[in-house]
Amino acid sequence: MATEVDQSAPPAPKQPPPEKPSDTTRRTRVVLSFWLIVVLLGLPIWWRTTSIHRASLPLDAMLRWADGKACRPVFPLQISIQADALNDSEAQHLVRLTQHALDDLNDFSGHHLRLQLAPKRGGNGVQAYDAEAALTIQLVPGETTSAALEPHSPVLDITYPPNAVPSTNSASSTLATYIANELRSTFAEEQTIISYLLSTATASASLPSASPSTSRSPGLTPEVAETLSKRTTRSLRYAPAYHLTFSLFTPRAVPSTWDVEAAVREYVQPVLDVLRPIHNFTIDTQVQLYATPGAQSQLLSKDDLASFINAAEWPLSPSIGGSPTVNFLTYVGNQTIGLEDSPADTSQSWMIPQWGTVYLLPLPETTTHVTSEMLKQPMLTFAGHLLSLLGTPHSGSLPLRLSTLSRIRSADLLLRASSTLGSLARLSLALPSIAIPHSVAEGVSTTMHHLEQACASLGQPEGLTHARIAEAEAEKAFFEKSMVGQLYFPDEHKVAVYLPLLGPVGVPLVIGLVNELRSWMKRRRQRAADASEKKGQ
Repeated sequence: MATEVDQSAPPAPKQPPPEKPSDTTRRTRVVLSFWLIVVLLGLPIWWRTTSIHRASLPLDAMLRWADGKACRPVFPLQISIQADALNDSEAQHLVRLTQHALDDLNDFSGHHLRLQLAPKRGGNGVQAYDAEAALTIQLVPGETTSAALEPHSPVLDITYPPNAVPSTNSASSTLATYIANELRSTFAEEQTIISYLLSTATASASLPSASPSTSRSPGLTPEVAETLSKRTTRSLRYAPAYHLTFSLFTPRAVPSTWDVEAAVREYVQPVLDVLRPIHNFTIDTQVQLYATPGAQSQLLSKDDLASFINAAEWPLSPSIGGSPTVNFLTYVGNQTIGLEDSPADTSQSWMIPQWGTVYLLPLPETTTHVTSEMLKQPMLTFAGHLLSLLGTPHSGSLPLRLSTLSRIRSADLLLRASSTLGSLARLSLALPSIAIPHSVAEGVSTTMHHLEQACASLGQPEGLTHARIAEAEAEKAFFEKSMVGQLYFPDEHKVAVYLPLLGPVGVPLVIGLVNELRSWMKRRRQRAADASEKKGQ
């Protein structure tokens, strides 16, 4: 019986002709060629052109400096004792007893006061003081025991009665104890300031946490720490050079001229000369007429001082040549400053922290020219305030205060450079994608070299020089422009940039590779089936 064919069924789809083996091989080679180009050429070029260069940094050594493990700040100070009235054996024994008494009194191991006996004066009676000695003690026989610092030289004059000289077999001496106490008192402020610097650095994990004896002093009470904190806030940040601007402001057309050059040369230049080993100074002057202050009252209160300077109209000179500017402003007017503690008392000047000084100079209205003599008191005030703004200690003679300032600045710069190294090391560890150019590595190497030199020569003039270079190089390395710019390009930003570019290229490559793998697996299964069928026949 004939079978009836269903004419309504759809026809079977027409299959493509079988692919030739040569076409399959060609397609495979094309896909592999694209992937070989991507893997062997594209990826290395992309990696080379987009990789971030990171120069090798001695991170462990940098963190050791920041933690205070690389340097223990010690200031060896040489004290010279001039005892011409004593014979050699008595003088040597007195020096030994004084050294023992001084060691017993010294509770701050960061200061090492070492005594030595100076040679006796020559026949002319003139003795050239040792330039390397921080202080010279001049022992002179007298009726009573007394001590006085010479105002213009680092010399401590001590008088003593003849019976106070210890015998060569004595184990103690009141004169030795007296000299030790005077030395401790002379350097007490320096020890307190350095102790404060070390303690604040320890609190910020930048200096000797492992040696608390160098970072703490029994005299560093909360009240003293608060006073030193205010002094630090008031002082200018250290700079190798400062620009001094002397300004004359007047609310009228007169006076219009002043002998400022002569006044600066006579009253301020001596202070600048003694500060020359620590800072360099440049000076300029200006006269501004019809300058109206912000406060118009005759008796200025503390609140009036904040608005007295009319910054919107007074053309105060900015920093010149990159050096910080210290402003010394003389205002010709009849205002005075009332003191809160004693309203009956008045003052003519006030110091503005980290800025300068304003002096109110009362002059007759008919004065057309300000002479050098009229500027004497303002200039002396400016000179004294300049020392305060630079962080000079308050006690002691001027030479001692300046040598102390040099050592304080050395310690401060060493601490700041060490802290900057630690910050750079922590930044490098926290941001693996940040670039580190060779200039940063060289700056770190230079910084560490000069830090070692500064640590070895603390208390000497070259210690300040090395500390200054170390701090400048550390700041330069930390604020390297090419390194800081990488902070604004995190990995998420890079992915957001690459995806729109690589998507249209990567999708066809991946799909082509997947299809080719499927075809290869299909052909492999087909060959396996054909081989099994032939084996079965």
